[in-house]
Amino acid sequence: MEVFVDDKPVEISEGATVLEAARIADSYVPTLCFDDRLEQFGACRVCMVGIEGGRAPVAACTTPCTEGMRIRTTDETARRVASNTVELVLSELPAAPADHTELAAVARFFKLGEPRWQGEQHPPDEDGRHPYLVLQHELCISCGRCVRACDEVQGAFALTATGRGFRANITAGLDSGFEESTCVTCGACADTCPTDAITEHLLLDLAASSATTNGEVER
Repeated sequence: MEVFVDDKPVEISEGATVLEAARIADSYVPTLCFDDRLEQFGACRVCMVGIEGGRAPVAACTTPCTEGMRIRTTDETARRVASNTVELVLSELPAAPADHTELAAVARFFKLGEPRWQGEQHPPDEDGRHPYLVLQHELCISCGRCVRACDEVQGAFALTATGRGFRANITAGLDSGFEESTCVTCGACADTCPTDAITEHLLLDLAASSATTNGEVER
């Protein structure tokens, strides 16, 4: 099957998504809830693209290609929708995302700095009861990747999505923490997290140590 990504012809298999076609064409489409290892979810609305003849932008990760489809990864409306979505996500965080995270990379792609909107922000809320993993609730953007990784990759079903809207978050072990949940310490949740909402104690300790050392050097 042939489709066109930014006017570039691409041969794609039956059932392939728009995101797959864009990647074959080497046209970058930002994502947040997407992970190659997981089933498509289409929740974050960051991978929006335009389809020639379409009424509105579509999510590239869940939209199947059709013969002759013409995809516009630089569609102005799609970019505006995606950029505003990311900016709203950033506005709820107590601090800018760490430079190495996927969220920070997406924000740089859209050239986003300090959010234009001032609203309620998630206060620091760290759960360090697990011997190896730390859950920083305030960094959770409800992308669902950790829950799906736990279910689909490991089959542990240790994490659950909770709440709605601004109150949406994740919990482990019926809110008793990772340690008393069905977690098997595989690290799949931390590996897929795009914001460092779930990470390892060791990595946090190293980051804190590095920050302290840099501060002493600067002084």
